[in-house]
Amino acid sequence: MNNDKKIALVTGAAQGIGKCIALTLLEGGWEVVIADIDEEAGREALAELAPRGKVSYFNCDVADENSVIRLFEQFEELYSGLDLLVNNAGIMITKPIQKITYGEWSRVIAVNLGGAFLCSKYAAEKLRLVKGCIINISSTRALMSEPDTESYSASKGGMLALTHSLAVSLGPDIRVNCISPGWIEVSDWKKSENRKTPRLTEEDHSQHPAGRVGSPQDIALAVKFLSDPGNSFMTGENLIIDGGMTRKMIYL
Repeated sequence: MNNDKKIALVTGAAQGIGKCIALTLLEGGWEVVIADIDEEAGREALAELAPRGKVSYFNCDVADENSVIRLFEQFEELYSGLDLLVNNAGIMITKPIQKITYGEWSRVIAVNLGGAFLCSKYAAEKLRLVKGCIINISSTRALMSEPDTESYSASKGGMLALTHSLAVSLGPDIRVNCISPGWIEVSDWKKSENRKTPRLTEEDHSQHPAGRVGSPQDIALAVKFLSDPGNSFMTGENLIIDGGMTRKMIYL
């Protein structure tokens, strides 16, 4: 086992925001474990990130408790400690409420919210030993909506509540915070078969008070900030990173 460096476990890190979080942590000297249900994407991410530092990949369905238990069993074979858990894994199904099935609704809730609960449950003992932290990735859709996103919005709203509840339950040994991204362009952070160059218009950028659409790096830098032990007085908070869009009044 190796615990010379700080260890981070990032779920849903084979693509998108999670992959960028993993890369940023590696570049900061962390060792990173990627957990993802997409084995093809996971192996590809492992190959791409390996030159940047020590990284491992484990296949896991965070909505399946037995799969999460196996993840932590595999984790313990390589690592004796855990300093940071990033609950990033998530899915989205966009359908009108009359057409989305209860099974589809339940799957979104199970992955996005249940997965964060399960991973936090099985990571807590390890995190407590080192006064580590949990960072949950929610969404501004927890606070505002577009049509036909009920299951996703509900799951992300639940993530906000789970965050402050865990912060109270696990403190002071474990800090728990949340990040709510807005529009983050991830087209070029997907696995190779789905990767494409982002096509953004000037209007896409200019509608944001910050003047641009967000990038995965914006979220990864926030993870870096929240995981810094120097921020030990910050827990139970939700950090909104959306270029100012939730503060903008829009009238048609």
